[in-house]
Amino acid sequence: MELLKDRGVNGVFPFHVLAKPAGPRCNLRCAYCFYVEKEEELCSGDAPAFMSDATLERFVQDYIASQPGSEVPFAWQGGEPTLCGIDFFEKAFELQRRYAAGKHITNAFQTNGVLIDNNWATLFQRYNVLVGLSIDGPERVHDHYRRDRGGHPTFSRVMRAVEHLRSRNVAFNAMACVHAGNQHQPLEVYRFLRDHVSRFIQFIPVVERHGTAHGRLVSPNVPIEEAPVDGFSVSPAGFGRFLCAIFDEWARRDVGRVFVQQFDVALEAWVGAPSSLCSHAETCGRAMALEHNGDLYACDHYVFPGYRLGNIHETPLWELAGLEQQRRFGLAKRDSLPSACRNCLVLFACRGGCPKDRIPVSGAAEPPRHWLCEGYRMFFTHIDDAMTFMAKELTRGRPPANVMAWLREQDRKLAAAPGAKKR
Repeated sequence: MELLKDRGVNGVFPFHVLAKPAGPRCNLRCAYCFYVEKEEELCSGDAPAFMSDATLERFVQDYIASQPGSEVPFAWQGGEPTLCGIDFFEKAFELQRRYAAGKHITNAFQTNGVLIDNNWATLFQRYNVLVGLSIDGPERVHDHYRRDRGGHPTFSRVMRAVEHLRSRNVAFNAMACVHAGNQHQPLEVYRFLRDHVSRFIQFIPVVERHGTAHGRLVSPNVPIEEAPVDGFSVSPAGFGRFLCAIFDEWARRDVGRVFVQQFDVALEAWVGAPSSLCSHAETCGRAMALEHNGDLYACDHYVFPGYRLGNIHETPLWELAGLEQQRRFGLAKRDSLPSACRNCLVLFACRGGCPKDRIPVSGAAEPPRHWLCEGYRMFFTHIDDAMTFMAKELTRGRPPANVMAWLREQDRKLAAAPGAKKR
C-alpha cells in the first residue's frame, strides 16, 4: 500500500473521517436526500443495523492514533445518528477519553433534530458537542421537502430541538439545503435562520440525479443523458442569485455578528489562504466517510463500490486513508479541470466545486464543468469589491466589519450620482 507523500508525525498525515454509526437509516424521508436510498444496499441481509461496539472502539482508537496534531475532531452524521441512542454516544465519548493520550478531542454532530429532547441536549452540553441542525427555512419552506416516513411535516419538531439546545446553551449551526423549493426566497430564508434559529449558518446546494437504469443511486461518473438532474435540485442561476441576495444584506448589516460559511470561505480565498471547505479546496481526498459496518469510502458523496477503500477491521484506518487510490482521487479534483475552469477569473475561489457535481456528458471533448458553474461565477464575481475591501482591512489589522460602512457610503454615492433612479 503506497501512502501519501506528505506524511506528518510518526508517518501519519492529517485527514478527516465522517462517521455514520446509523449508516443510511433515518426517521425522515426528505425528497432530495441522496443517501437514504442506500439502506437496501448497505443494510440488507446479515448486515448490522447500527455500528457495533467493536467497530466503534476500533474507529475511536485508530482515528485518535492516526492524527499527528494535538486536536482530534470527530464528526457524527447519518442517516440520522440519534437513532443509535444516547447510550451509544456515552460509550463513544468514554472511548475517546480512554484513548485520548493527551490529545484534545472535539465532537460535531449533524442531526435532523426530530428526536432531540432535554436528555440529548444535556448530553451535548456535558461533552461540549457542536451540533449542526438541518432546517431549510420557515415552516412553509422547510416542510416542502423535509417530511418524515409517514409524509408528515417536521418543522415544529425541529423548532422544539432549537428550544432544547438553547435551554442547555449548546452551540449549534443552522444547516439549510438550497433547492427548487426555496431558491427564490433567499432573504426570507436567511432572515428566519438569523433571527429565529442561529447566527451560524451553512447553505448546502442540492444537486441530485436519477435515471431509469440507476434509480436514485447514481454514481458521479454516469453521463447526464442516462441520469438527468432531479427537478427539486437548485438551478445554477438560482443558486447564484440566492447567495448574492443574502450576501448583499449580510455585508451591509451583519458582518461580525452573523457567520455564513460560504462568505467566510470566500474571504479565505481573497486573503490567499487555503479553503477550509473541501468543495472550494484545490484538491480533496482528506475527508472520508466511515459506514456503520467499518467500511471506509473515499468521500461521503462517493459511497459506491468503486470508491470503497477497505474495512477498518481488516486494515488500519491510517493505511486505508493513505492508499494510492485515495491520493489519485484527491488530485483528480485539480487535474481534471476543463480549460474553461483553468482560464476562469474566479478559479482561485471556486476551484471547480465538488467533483460529484461535475456531471459528464457523453462524447464531450473535455472534462465537465460543475453543474452550478454559472451560479458560482455569478456569486464570486458579485462579491469581488466587498471581499477585496475586507481582505485589505484584515491585512492592515482592521476589522472586516468595516465593509458595512464602506458599502453604505458606496450606496449613498451611487444614489446621489446624476441620473440615478430615485426610490
